[in-house]
This record gives sequence, structure tokens and C-alpha cells, in this order.
Amino acid sequence: MVGSPPIGESAMAPRLHLPHRTTRSPAPAGDPHLGARVFAVQRAGAVLVAAFLLVFGVLGFAGGLDYFSTEGRQILGLSSNGLLSTISVVVALVLLVAAARSPRVASTVMIVVGTLFLLSALVNLAVLRTSFNILAFEFENVVFSVVVGLLLLTLGAYGRIGGHLPGDSPYAHARPGDDEEIDLTSDLPATPAEIAAEQAMREAEVAVVQHVATNDQRRRVAAMARVHSRGDRRRVWMSFDGAGRELR
Repeated sequence: MVGSPPIGESAMAPRLHLPHRTTRSPAPAGDPHLGARVFAVQRAGAVLVAAFLLVFGVLGFAGGLDYFSTEGRQILGLSSNGLLSTISVVVALVLLVAAARSPRVASTVMIVVGTLFLLSALVNLAVLRTSFNILAFEFENVVFSVVVGLLLLTLGAYGRIGGHLPGDSPYAHARPGDDEEIDLTSDLPATPAEIAAEQAMREAEVAVVQHVATNDQRRRVAAMARVHSRGDRRRVWMSFDGAGRELR
């Protein structure tokens, strides 16, 4: 139809004004011992919490607690029954296995278990002193769950969650292209012909977006859309000038 842009022109237009890539600065070196220190802190925290839960669970088994009693008995200052003892032992073993694995596994497990402790505190606080209190929780158990949950969350997130992780952190992700250095000086126009080409390129791109471009401008802009760097786009543009001179 009259006045409609050429096919592909509207899809091409958003690409014309994308900013050129800039040189990436290298990540800060950071503390060379950070990775080991982060894992050591997380491992120590996981082992300490696991040790307490393991002792708590084993003492509950040794005391012959009723499995589903809603009126528990005191173990290490906390109320417990057989079901809570079993859960405590299972959680302790999970934390110990995670601490023996990689830093990422330890951190993830600690964050998940810490979240579950906090959820358990909220749920059991709601059913305290009711027939639904199947873990025989008392208020001391709720406080313990909140403290342990926050401790595990804090230790699990230590050295992992942050906007500027140093490069030697065991949780720092190397993103594609992070190590790629681009010398922008090689893309800058260096001759009068290249400067003139840059100006003509900008004018052509604006003309294409405004649907007033000539056929030659549309061809050149379409060809430039196939490359990405500033220098390559300029070379594509200037190649049309060379082709035109050869034809003449």
C-alpha cells in the first residue's frame, strides 16, 4: 500500500539505536582467601546446628517419647515428642551432608532449611496448645525455630547474595562476555571519509525510522543491521560507496 514502510523496516528500526558495547572493567581481585572463608563459616554454622538437632533428636528417642503426643517432654530446654525427634535427626543429617559437599550445595540447603524453620515457627505458633500441635511445640520451640531459621538464612546468604560479589567468591557467576575486552578507539572514525560516513549513517537511520529514506539509504541501513560493532557498520556503509564508484 502507498505510504507503508518496506517489509522488515519496522522490525529493523529498534535495532538501529542500540548503544554500542563499551569496554568492561575487570572484576576486583578481592581477598584471595574469601572463597575458603565463606565456605568455612557456612560449614561451621551448618555443623553446629546439625549437632544440636542430632543430640536433641537422639535424646528424644532415648527418652521413649510418644510419637504423636501433643504434650511433649522437656529435652534440652525444649518440648519434644517422637515425631519432632525424627524430624530433628533427619534435618541434622541433611545439614551434615550439605556441609560435606560443595559451597553452593551447603548455601542452598541452609537457605531452604532456614526458611522451613521460620515457616514452622509461624505454623506451630498458630496451633500452639491445640489438638493440631502434632510436634508438641511450646513457645520456647517457636523462639528456637525463629533463631535457628534466621541463623541458617544469614549464614547461607553470607558471601553469596549481594550486588557486587568479588571475582573469587565461590558464588560469583561469570556472565557470557564478561572477559571480553573491546577497544573502542578502533571503532572511532579516523579519516575525513569515515567522519562523513558516520554523519551519513545517522541521517539514513533517522530517515528510515521516519519513513522518508531513499532506496539507497534503506539498502545501506538493512546491510548495517546484520553487523553489530560501530566500525563494522561504518565499513558496510562505505562498501556501498566503493561499489558505486566501481560501477561508474
